[in-house]
Amino acid sequence: MSLSCKREHGLLSHEEYETIRVTHHPAIYGVGGTELQELRPRLRGMRDRERTLARQKRRELRGKAEARGGSFPGLAERPQRRKQVFAAALKRVNAEIARIRKLEARAALTKSARRALAMRHAGTQPHHPAAGDTARNGMQLLPSRRTRHLIPPSQIGSVSQATKAAQARRDSDQ
Repeated sequence: MSLSCKREHGLLSHEEYETIRVTHHPAIYGVGGTELQELRPRLRGMRDRERTLARQKRRELRGKAEARGGSFPGLAERPQRRKQVFAAALKRVNAEIARIRKLEARAALTKSARRALAMRHAGTQPHHPAAGDTARNGMQLLPSRRTRHLIPPSQIGSVSQATKAAQARRDSDQ
């Protein structure tokens, strides 16, 4: 379930929210690809830290682990929500990076297709003029050396006719 920007702001500190704010809809389009690449590991680190805290808190509540630090009271719900905020931001960043890559790939493909088309148009003119008619007869047709197996015209269709006749005999017996 996605959270509103107002709820995200309530869950995060000012520095964390400024990092996350860049990943939302209108602002993410103004961020370059290299900046997004630099933002991705930072978001992963934040998400992983909150995931670790949430797991630790759940283990404490079940009685499987000792309490870690005295300044982290409460349930595991808050770090879990914070982790969801960072995971959603990371998802948005990954989607934007993929979108930018697709746009770059499409632009490169279009550029190479236009270049290929220009090369093709440039190559349509013949390099040398045609030789025209010559005084000789040209190439002579060589007779085929394969033996021809001709079926006599009387045998053509005899197999299918024999099948028809046999079927007719079987039908008349019944």
